[in-house]
Amino acid sequence: MADQTHVLFVEDDDVIREATQLALERDGFAVTAMPDGLSGLEAFRADRPDIALLDVMVPGLDGVSLCRRIRDESTVPVIMLSARADSIDVVLGLEAGADDYVTKPFDGAVLVARIRAVLRRFGHAGGGDRAEGSASDPTGGLLTFGDLEIDTEGMEVRRAGQPVALTPTEMRLLLEFSSAPGTVLSRDKLLERVWDYGWGGDTRVVDVHVQRLRTKIGQDRIETVRGFGYKLKA
Repeated sequence: MADQTHVLFVEDDDVIREATQLALERDGFAVTAMPDGLSGLEAFRADRPDIALLDVMVPGLDGVSLCRRIRDESTVPVIMLSARADSIDVVLGLEAGADDYVTKPFDGAVLVARIRAVLRRFGHAGGGDRAEGSASDPTGGLLTFGDLEIDTEGMEVRRAGQPVALTPTEMRLLLEFSSAPGTVLSRDKLLERVWDYGWGGDTRVVDVHVQRLRTKIGQDRIETVRGFGYKLKA
């Protein structure tokens, strides 16, 4: 398991859990599969997986609450699974700290592709793949925007001299903005660069992450340009 990417998979449906576990293992992942949120939390704390794959509707501790508990303790990437594409399910999962979501029923190849895309962003190898660098790699040094300081080499952010804790996805999003301050970046472009989507994705993922980032670096630091996207105020 030490040489494999370790996936924590929490799913209460026995058929889906066993079939998905087998599919992921065939693609080279090591999988710990749990039927409910409480056992999933215990497995997370015991095993410290490389990525967590959480169904929204699981007993004991639902997937959104489990995501919050994981995010309180770790920046490990999290993908939510939902049988519905309802806005409430999607937004709740993303606001809880999830990095992406997949709607059930899902194609196994699509799920693996999404897992690997997230892992590449976080610097992990995905099922034998080599990790890749950031799509945006600003030149090293300290960038300053008002009271916001971004150390692009040390991957640290400070606001008014105080450290700001960002998840890796939030950091990549901020690096994209800081690499072109004042330039409007469309949601589709951000999906491509930050989420590694080579296909059309749900722009709600971008919107929720931008809002989360705003709460940490200042609500007025990232400006919404209606009909076009977002830009970092220079």
